[in-house]
Amino acid sequence: MPTVEAGAPGPLTALAPIRLEFAQKAFIEAHGSLLLVRKSADDPFHPGRWEVPGGRLEVEADLDLDDHIRREVWEEVGLKIDPGPPFHLWQWFMPERDPRVRGGQVRVVATARSCRPVTLDACIDNQEAGDHLAECAWVPLDEVESRELIPSLRPVMRAFLARSG
Repeated sequence: MPTVEAGAPGPLTALAPIRLEFAQKAFIEAHGSLLLVRKSADDPFHPGRWEVPGGRLEVEADLDLDDHIRREVWEEVGLKIDPGPPFHLWQWFMPERDPRVRGGQVRVVATARSCRPVTLDACIDNQEAGDHLAECAWVPLDEVESRELIPSLRPVMRAFLARSG
């Protein structure tokens, strides 16, 4: 088999780059309901589908993982929460949106966390433009699976509901 010198073009240099990001999703339950958010019609990946609040870590801004999940929930639904333990780990891939990286992908590794609400008046007024949220709703646990969920969230939701039931 031919060898490739360090730094020389080889079979792996032809692959599109993959950037790694970390995300957290908050499963916030109160009075038998789970807080869900619905993506807006202009969301580039999952228009109109439902998920839970959360998002990607901002390495420079988030002090720690609890600070990260608190910030995401506050930005998306205006709630204060008490972050609980993680209960599920999963990943998904997205196209790289940086135009300088042709054909690249973003691999998002995420953890789901059970969180206790400190406040209950959810609204999407704090969201940033990139969140693409149309609404939020407290959904009774027995109705959650009937919502059109983002596909990668379905097994995580089943894990959450199995723990809650």
